[in-house]
Amino acid sequence: MKDIDEYVATYLTEPQASIVGAVRALMARHAPGTHEVISRGSPAWQGRKMVAIISRSRTHITLAFARGAEFDDPHGLLAGEGKTTRHVKLKKPSDVDDARLADYVRQAAALDER
Repeated sequence: MKDIDEYVATYLTEPQASIVGAVRALMARHAPGTHEVISRGSPAWQGRKMVAIISRSRTHITLAFARGAEFDDPHGLLAGEGKTTRHVKLKKPSDVDDARLADYVRQAAALDER
């Protein structure tokens, strides 16, 4: 797999492709210091270290933040119990167009800059 465009064309259906497109725009807007990569076969964003990665399922796209356990979570959207990562499940493109999700992306970018 070369890049996210190829991943989207090969593996995703609608609305998954639109969700990933919205996540890409969100990451570009709120985490400009990261770049898109394919990591472990999935689209991801890397800065100094891995910042976020997406995975697909039949019913949603999961956006996982590598250091999400360190986030402030006043919105209560983050799921997961591991030592480092937290994630959100995105079921439709409008789930991405949300100030709460932008807050998480900004927190992920700020942690990566430390």
